[in-house]
Amino acid sequence: MNLSPTDIHNVVGIFLWPFLRIGAAVGVAPIFGARTVPVRVRLALALTLTTIVVPLVPSVPAAEILGADGLLIASQQILIGLSMGFVLLVVFVAFVLGGQVVAMQMGLGFASLVDPQNGVQTPMVSQFYVLLATLIFLALDGHLTLIQVLVDSFRTMPIGTAGIGTDGLWQVVIWGREIFAGAVMIALPSIVTLLLVNLAFGVLTRSAPQLNIFAVGFPVIIVSGYVVIMATLWTSLPRLTGFVERSLMLLTNLMIGG
Repeated sequence: MNLSPTDIHNVVGIFLWPFLRIGAAVGVAPIFGARTVPVRVRLALALTLTTIVVPLVPSVPAAEILGADGLLIASQQILIGLSMGFVLLVVFVAFVLGGQVVAMQMGLGFASLVDPQNGVQTPMVSQFYVLLATLIFLALDGHLTLIQVLVDSFRTMPIGTAGIGTDGLWQVVIWGREIFAGAVMIALPSIVTLLLVNLAFGVLTRSAPQLNIFAVGFPVIIVSGYVVIMATLWTSLPRLTGFVERSLMLLTNLMIGG
C-alpha cells in the first residue's frame, strides 16, 4: 500500500481540523475547562468528541498541514472554538465579579477560596454565585447545548480558510461587556442595601459618638449582606437564568450566522 504525502496530509487533516476546534472550545468553556478538571480528562473528552464528529463533517479541504493554507485553517478552527468557549465563560466571570463586589461591600473580601473554574483566589461569596451559575447552566442543559452547537458548527461553518466572519467576532467582543452588566445586575441589590446601612451607621455615629462603630458595624453589615442575598435570590433567579439563556442563544446564532 503506497501513500503519497498528499494522502497522509488529507488523512491527518480529517482528524486534526475538527480536533483543534473542539479542543479549543472544551479548553475554554466553563465546567469542561475548569482547572479542577485534569488536562488528560479534557484531552480525552476532546478526542472522544472528535472521533464522533469526524464521520459527520461534510468535507475537509486538502491542504498541507504545515503550509500557509494549513496554518490559516488551523488558526480559524482554534478561533472558532475559543469564541464558543468565551461566550459561555463570560457568564461565569460576571457571576465571579458580582460576588467580588458584594463581598467587598460586606467586608468579606479577605474570606477567599480557590475558584475551581479559574484556579485563583476569589471571595467565598463569588464561589456561591459560581455554584449557582453552574447549577443553572446544567439545569438548562448548557453542556449538551455546547456539544450540539459544536457538532452543528461543522455544517453551518465548514472547515476552511474563511472561518468566523468579522460580524461574528464583533458580536463576541460586544458580548464581553455583559461581564460588567451581569455583575451589576447581581450586586446592585446588595450595594444599595449596604449603602443605606452604612448611611444609617454614619448618622448614628454622629448622634452617639461614644458608640464603637467597628465593634457594632461590621457584624451588622455582614448579617445584612447575607439577608439581602437570600431575600433577593428568588427575585434575581429569573434574571440570572435569562442571562445564561441569552449566552446559549448567542452561541447558537454565532455558529449559524458566523
